[in-house]
Amino acid sequence: MEDINRLKAVLAEQKRTSRWLANELGVTPSTVSKWCTNSSQPDLSSIVRIAELLAVDIKELIVAEYNKLYFRTDSLTINDRDITKKIEL
Repeated sequence: MEDINRLKAVLAEQKRTSRWLANELGVTPSTVSKWCTNSSQPDLSSIVRIAELLAVDIKELIVAEYNKLYFRTDSLTINDRDITKKIEL
């Protein structure tokens, strides 16, 4: 699968482990491992939470070529079960 996210690189830059992230998100380490190897991708609410936990902009988690495709507006509204969040990009 093509690299879409930069999660592995950002975790290394922040000196955090995938096990730490799995614990913080309440997912299995194998789930985070799949995200880090780009064999699967986190859902949008997980990406928002990951960005918050790592104190980075969401754009830093996405490979540059995909930023152009996915972030075409000035803001993004996320509606998920218990959260509604507007993110200024």
